[in-house]
Amino acid sequence: MFLGFLQLPSPSFNFCVSVFVFISLPISFVSQTITEAAATYMHHDCLNAITIPDTTYRFNLNHLLAYLSSNATRTTGFYNATASSGTSEDTVYGMFLCRGDLPADACHDCVSGATKDLVQRCPEKEGAVGYYEECTLRYSSRYIFSSSAVDPSAFISGNKSISEAIRLGELLRATFNELASGISDLGPGAKKFGTKETRLTASRTVYTLVQCTPDLTGFDCNRCLRIAMSYLPDCCGGKESASVLFPSCTVRYDVHPFYLSVNASGARPTPLVPPPPGKTAIVVYAGKSRISSLTIIAIVASISVSVVLFAIGYCFLSKRAKTKYIQEENGKESGAPDNITTVDSLQFSFATIEAATEGFSANNKLGEGGFGAVYVGTLTNGQQIAVKRLSKSSKQGGDEFKNEVVLVAKLQHRNLARLVGFCLEGEEKILVYEFVPNKSLDYFLYDPERQGQLDWSRRYKIIVGIARGILYLHEDSRLRIIHRDLKASNILLDGDMNPKISDFGMAKIFGVDQTQGKTRRIAGTFGYMSPEYAMHGKFSVKSDMYSFGVLILEILSGKKISSFSQSDGAGHLLSYAWKHWRDGTPLELLDPSLGDSYSINEVTRCLHFGLLCVQDDPADRPTIASVVLMLNSYSVALPSPNQPAYWLHSRTEQKLPLKEPEVDQSTSKSISCTVNRVSVTELYPR
Repeated sequence: MFLGFLQLPSPSFNFCVSVFVFISLPISFVSQTITEAAATYMHHDCLNAITIPDTTYRFNLNHLLAYLSSNATRTTGFYNATASSGTSEDTVYGMFLCRGDLPADACHDCVSGATKDLVQRCPEKEGAVGYYEECTLRYSSRYIFSSSAVDPSAFISGNKSISEAIRLGELLRATFNELASGISDLGPGAKKFGTKETRLTASRTVYTLVQCTPDLTGFDCNRCLRIAMSYLPDCCGGKESASVLFPSCTVRYDVHPFYLSVNASGARPTPLVPPPPGKTAIVVYAGKSRISSLTIIAIVASISVSVVLFAIGYCFLSKRAKTKYIQEENGKESGAPDNITTVDSLQFSFATIEAATEGFSANNKLGEGGFGAVYVGTLTNGQQIAVKRLSKSSKQGGDEFKNEVVLVAKLQHRNLARLVGFCLEGEEKILVYEFVPNKSLDYFLYDPERQGQLDWSRRYKIIVGIARGILYLHEDSRLRIIHRDLKASNILLDGDMNPKISDFGMAKIFGVDQTQGKTRRIAGTFGYMSPEYAMHGKFSVKSDMYSFGVLILEILSGKKISSFSQSDGAGHLLSYAWKHWRDGTPLELLDPSLGDSYSINEVTRCLHFGLLCVQDDPADRPTIASVVLMLNSYSVALPSPNQPAYWLHSRTEQKLPLKEPEVDQSTSKSISCTVNRVSVTELYPR
């Protein structure tokens, strides 16, 4: 459902907003006179600060929240909507999910209360997640629909421990696995909710609940729940009650009843036990006055629906006609290809970018890469940006540029660099990204003076964040994306040292069922390329996993993969890491600047992950989903790694022989790749 979605201030938009307000007011008035909205607060997380004009953002956010609240009477207990005034910069996405056992009136009460509560807890923020006893409310300036999200998360447990802790853990594993499998068999759109009561002892019952947002596929729901379940032993083991709350799924148990049951006759749900003192009870209404109120709402709603449908149809058709006209005119004037005009709302003029960077001043220059220079800039609204200006002699021509624009514009994840916009005028090809203040990972990792700023907790957080970003690219986004150039300089660090994967110029889009591809053009960075890619042009999710393994070993050691040489006796970072693993001395691999401030268990497991990822045979390397699961659970047994690939031993071996890809047998020209032909894009925001 879209609200408005036209340029401000246009008559069409004003008409849509007026109709929406006209409809919303009577419905809100009637519903509020019936019962006071209630939302029992559990936890919340605020996302990034507002970077767009506050009035525009507030206007769209307020209408979005009002619209969500008005749709909380639906029996599905789930709804999502989008509010926009016509540009991607001020678009707000939102959704709510009510606990699956609740009646519609209780769902409405929670959502109505949550929409008021969450904006007060997160003022001046462009996104937030609120977890309540009866519902979850989420909104963001980034696209959040139909994708599995496990961040930001919340872990809540009771204070009392249980004497049958081992038995409880076994029972929960079996019960949650059964429930997860059951609701994961349901397709997108189905109500993914399940509960079960299981006897722990003769006198004690355990009540369990799992739930996913209905917009997830069964596969994504199952994975989300299993990741949530993996947190339970560490955060809440042996407690009488616990909840793991993710934006996309929930896992919860208690030795006391906490959800509603339905009797055999199909009557309305009733609470299993009265709510404890001090808690807000969920009122089950009955009697003539309630029926009368519902009748009033039904009459108002039926009239409103007709007007809403008319307004939506009018707005949609007007926007489509206007967009088509603009695209046709732009195509005539500039000859821009169709896949660029699909993101025309992100387009900046060259004059705007030139003004933001002070004429591409040398003082604003952040770095120079194989595809061009990067500058810091400031837009007229005060937003800082990183501007990647492709050099006219760069080998990233129109294809790579279009690839990066169309690809990155569709990616929305906290561990991916966010594309703000682009410029395509004449020979100028410019990408505009969000600005990150802490530059890139290599800026800290390889510098002896700055290595100390990356203590173990930060390095571990960076490893986990990179893994989650790769998981989104490989499995959680709408497309399966192979990055092909994962390296330390392409990992940007925000103000809180959260990693953001950047530079998608060499990325490849795969179909859902596609597993690997081949190319005649080998592009990547020395040392990070997997053997099968460098030697045969084959790339897949497993070639990204190889690069990730190299990154892990670099983060552990504080050394660049190309910093080793035969003269120092180490040979290669991979052989150096394997030697310490084989000899049982993993801690000797560690960066000395870490001192003693590290977890031996985490270090050992990360070295294990790194060696699993750099194995020679791609089939032996783990998937990113399994790595994320292993990072989040110490109970998962890890396979033993094989000796890593030694296809490259030192920087003196500059030429990488390539075999002719099998996909093009008609060409007999030999291909070789040298260090000088490798693309390197260094991005150094300051």
